[in-house]
Amino acid sequence: MLWMTGFHFCFDLNHAGFLQQNFYSDPFWTWQRNAIVSLFLLCAGVSQAVAMQQGQSWARFARRWCQIALCALLVSAGSWWMFSQSFIYFGVLHGIAVMLIIVRLTAAWGAWLWLLGGLAIATKFIAAYAHSAGFAGAFLNEKTWSVLGLISVKPITEDYVPLVPWLGVVWLGLALGQWLLAQRPQWLQLALPAAAQPIVWLGRWSLSYYMLHQSVLIGLLSAYVWLRA
Repeated sequence: MLWMTGFHFCFDLNHAGFLQQNFYSDPFWTWQRNAIVSLFLLCAGVSQAVAMQQGQSWARFARRWCQIALCALLVSAGSWWMFSQSFIYFGVLHGIAVMLIIVRLTAAWGAWLWLLGGLAIATKFIAAYAHSAGFAGAFLNEKTWSVLGLISVKPITEDYVPLVPWLGVVWLGLALGQWLLAQRPQWLQLALPAAAQPIVWLGRWSLSYYMLHQSVLIGLLSAYVWLRA
């Protein structure tokens, strides 16, 4: 959460003209973005393993899923207002909403989840080869199909988290969570020092924080620009 906040603040500074960075192609920024998304989705998979081990019902899952789906729609609306030509139509929340349903339905597949996770990640490279060899259809780059991730050209959008390869990360998180619960449950029960409690709070309210932090950052930055003028 803290890494994401710092990354987004730098993005906002760049958008406001205080930095001159290419967040779309510079590896310094793209690798950070990939690492942050990977941590998010890995934790989502582990959390789902814990939730199911604690007996989370489909009704409770559905309530949480609806919250995520609604927030995804709000992200699309907000990004369309700010970036009408590159608004977010399948970002991290959209991806999580779809992936959680798939993960929930496949949670009982046991050790196969490790294989599925690796295969989903490998499919990204298989698809790239298929495009370069002329085996893949160009229609896969269209917006309707790009949510699958089987693309050769990245779509123009501010956030893009398709099923391939990211579903693989969630599957690996689920498999890891199930392994930890079965083999090393004490690792998930470690007591944290008092100084770390604010970070615990961020984890418990991650969706609310995710939805609000950019509004606060952009608001503060806009206020600074206005006061400095």
